[in-house]
Amino acid sequence: MNRLNIGCGITPTKGWRNLDNSLSIRIAKWGPLGFFLHQLGLINTSTMRYISFCQKNNIEWADASHSIPASNNSIDVIYTSHMLEHLDRNEATSFLLEAKRVLRLNGVIRIVVPDIRKMVDEYIKSNDADSLIEATHMCASRPRTLTQRLRMLFIGTRHHQWMYDGDSLCRLLKKSGFENPLLLKAGETTINDPGLLDLTERFEESVYIEAKKASI
Repeated sequence: MNRLNIGCGITPTKGWRNLDNSLSIRIAKWGPLGFFLHQLGLINTSTMRYISFCQKNNIEWADASHSIPASNNSIDVIYTSHMLEHLDRNEATSFLLEAKRVLRLNGVIRIVVPDIRKMVDEYIKSNDADSLIEATHMCASRPRTLTQRLRMLFIGTRHHQWMYDGDSLCRLLKKSGFENPLLLKAGETTINDPGLLDLTERFEESVYIEAKKASI
């Protein structure tokens, strides 16, 4: 089967093709560049470790909000976990249209995102607005030092651009041309052969949706 894990981060799936848009993947191909950037303070030690991780795990670079590196109707399954919320609304739509393009007929897309409903439920219990805003990760501190400004220019921000619950994500999938999106419990799937895919990834905070490409 041809299966893609898009936005895999530090959790690539063995037996799948793993893609991410991290600049670390590009830096990994430039030999000593990472070392020099680390010496300049533009990347930290954890980024250096991720560069090495990408090399060892054959993670490929791709900006899936613009183009998924696969032919039309060639992919059986697309999985993406905690990636969609980093895209703005236009980018999210573009990504889903790309996913529909590369999926085969009846191919499955499985999307895992932070569940804003769970965050709101927790806020109602705690009445702690600060904790709610922090949990959404929809804000980032302004860079203050020169090094922070350079890092911002070089790497950009990684905060969230939008948040979803099960209903809103189902609506977005339908709008993008997918049919009958399903809200699933952690561990459930309609994928015939998920292989080593983690079906309970980040279950404490997540919502799981699967949908099929039912038409070209």
